[in-house]
Amino acid sequence: MPSQVHETAVISSDAQIGENVTIGAYSVIEGPVVIGPHVAIGHHCLVQGATTLGEGCQLFTGAVIGSPPQDKKYQKTDKVYLKIGKDNIFREYVTVNPGTVEGGGVTCIGNNNLFMACSHVAHDCTIGDDCVLANYVGLSGHVTIQDKAVIGGLSGVHQFARVGFLSMVGGCSKVNQDVPPYALVDGNPATLRGLNVIGLKRSDLSFQVMLALRRAFKILFNSGLARSNAVAQVKQQLGSHPEILRILEFIENSKRGIS
Repeated sequence: MPSQVHETAVISSDAQIGENVTIGAYSVIEGPVVIGPHVAIGHHCLVQGATTLGEGCQLFTGAVIGSPPQDKKYQKTDKVYLKIGKDNIFREYVTVNPGTVEGGGVTCIGNNNLFMACSHVAHDCTIGDDCVLANYVGLSGHVTIQDKAVIGGLSGVHQFARVGFLSMVGGCSKVNQDVPPYALVDGNPATLRGLNVIGLKRSDLSFQVMLALRRAFKILFNSGLARSNAVAQVKQQLGSHPEILRILEFIENSKRGIS
């Protein structure tokens, strides 16, 4: 089907628009934007720069996607990019910035993520698949969000911090260290509260794996052992589970420390 573009929309001549794209009133597509098929862009949105929007993405009123990074070192001549996968939803007034030269030049967003109203993704962030950023969540630069993570409303994530696979951050939290996979953290600063039990129940993990995760968390975070000794013990006792190895690898690669 041909695209449906409102008569008040402004589209740059060097933009590429896929099939069956809807662009609402007073929206602006500026620069070498690439918009995949079946994308729906609402009213008063802005998509600009070297931005790629994957198939089936939705932008609601006032979303600003691809505006220059909020970094004093950024120059207009910098070649920086924003790459967005399929079926992502950007609700009202969400803002997403491309990368910076210093940070590698690319902000990457995977597939099937929900960015709720007024959330912000800063430069050089990497977001996986099936994540949820609730209202007014702010990601600083260079943040990594792994698959299936959920971040509660009004929370902020510090530069270079990581939020692990299938973890959950409680609302109004200040995340200044890494959040382990499968964990639930909350508070200011965010501290570990245990396993993300609700997330685990909703996943397809077996009961045996969930028991192994409980044992691993107890050894890693409640045994009083030094972190290196706790990691070694968990690897020896529970290392046959890929989910446990995921946690251990995450901890061993942490640069900001663990919440």
